[in-house]
Amino acid sequence: MTHLFSPLSIRNLQLENRIVVSPMCQYSGVHGVPQFWHSQHYGSFAASGPGLVAIEATGVTPEGLITPYCLGLWTDEQEAAFKQLVAEMKSVGDSKVSIQLNHAGRKGSTEKPWVGGASIPLEQGGWVIVAPSAIAYDDRSQVPQELDLEGIERIKQAFVDSARRAERAGFDCIELQFAHGYLVHEFLSPISNKRTDHYGGSLENRMRFPLEIISAIRAALAEDRPLGVRISGTEWTDEASFDIDEAKLFSAEAKKAGVDFICLSSGGNLARVKIPLEPCFQVSLAAAVKETSGALVRAVGLIITPEQAEEVVAEGKADMVAIGRGFLYDPRWAWHAAKVLGVSMKYPIQFTAVQPNFWRALKFDQPPRI
Repeated sequence: MTHLFSPLSIRNLQLENRIVVSPMCQYSGVHGVPQFWHSQHYGSFAASGPGLVAIEATGVTPEGLITPYCLGLWTDEQEAAFKQLVAEMKSVGDSKVSIQLNHAGRKGSTEKPWVGGASIPLEQGGWVIVAPSAIAYDDRSQVPQELDLEGIERIKQAFVDSARRAERAGFDCIELQFAHGYLVHEFLSPISNKRTDHYGGSLENRMRFPLEIISAIRAALAEDRPLGVRISGTEWTDEASFDIDEAKLFSAEAKKAGVDFICLSSGGNLARVKIPLEPCFQVSLAAAVKETSGALVRAVGLIITPEQAEEVVAEGKADMVAIGRGFLYDPRWAWHAAKVLGVSMKYPIQFTAVQPNFWRALKFDQPPRI
């Protein structure tokens, strides 16, 4: 048994392996409701056996969406659609299913990335966006309204309400999106948080809002329901920012507040920074937090090959790996990783004819090229 394909327990949740399909926005919802695209997209992953499949960033309020086409979870219709989606995924495989809850903050009210991703004006169907401070993301973006204390409480409650809906919909695990320059990351970062009240200034103050969300959700969920968070371990800038040192301190506090695992990503809060996109470029962030937080840690970021994923877990740099582009390119990434690493995996009975033994019987080491 390899390290990558060893089981992992998170509270009472048992993952069959350490492979996670990373949450990846599809911008294909209608009024926040998952569509057939999502059924086939996520179903294809669930059928191929990763330990966990994470549903994309899902807004907790209408103004918390990144685009008008993002998924949301604040209505009964959305909850019912997610319940059906989770049931469909579990009918085709044994993967556990999580959801990533998000509020876009100052990065909301934008177009789909493939049509430019520009801010949508109010007169063209956009909406008023909010943030810890009235600082626009970039020169193409709307200037957000600074949240008052009432607004902060309202959004905190929205996270709790969406978490409860996610639990009722059957999600095995809930993850919070506190990375990539969205609202909660905006509170954590001194670049986007210039408040002078008890939610701004020192790291202790900047951590207050995210830790309050974690504590409130933990209190609302069943004791055995795992809770995770994704954070940015660096903002890739030399100016004062939310960096790996602050990320380590926040992660330790998040663990105390009830978080079970932390996923280390990076960037997203500054529009023009140079990010060194190379294989495993964020793994060192995960390793740093794993040393100090006491929580389970997930690595993400151009982990491409089975060998790279195995090395991350085997060397103790992270407890799980999240694969994004790899699964988009090859929805059977987990099957192929198992073959490379010499592990037998359970296939859906309908796919018996393509298991490795079938190809070996035909004297092929791998499926023939067509």
